[in-house]
Amino acid sequence: MSRPSDAPDGWWLALLWITDDEGVVSFRDAAPASGPPPDPPLARLGPAISGALSGLILEDAGRLQLRVAGLVPPDDPDRPWRAPLAVRAAFRFEPARAATMRPNELADTVLGAFRKAVEGLARP
Repeated sequence: MSRPSDAPDGWWLALLWITDDEGVVSFRDAAPASGPPPDPPLARLGPAISGALSGLILEDAGRLQLRVAGLVPPDDPDRPWRAPLAVRAAFRFEPARAATMRPNELADTVLGAFRKAVEGLARP
């Protein structure tokens, strides 16, 4: 994970990725052994991250304040699982909950949620 930054509008921003000995892995490497599901990986990753951070992410007008986007688009849009497993993530946290955590605890919590979400991609 990159060093998170706090944007002036209250968003907490970070880059998250998974590597192995050869560099950044692809979403395909995290897909089920039977093959990637038909939905794009970010459609599964975003909800999984928000679930893992349940109660910590701010809700505004009925919408969770979480944004997750691929850092590098796939070469072929019809094969979204063949893109690097690197994302830009932006969060607005519940102020009362975030105030009780040190910055490194908050970053560790987000990193743990990302790890758990990526591990969940392997489930069909």
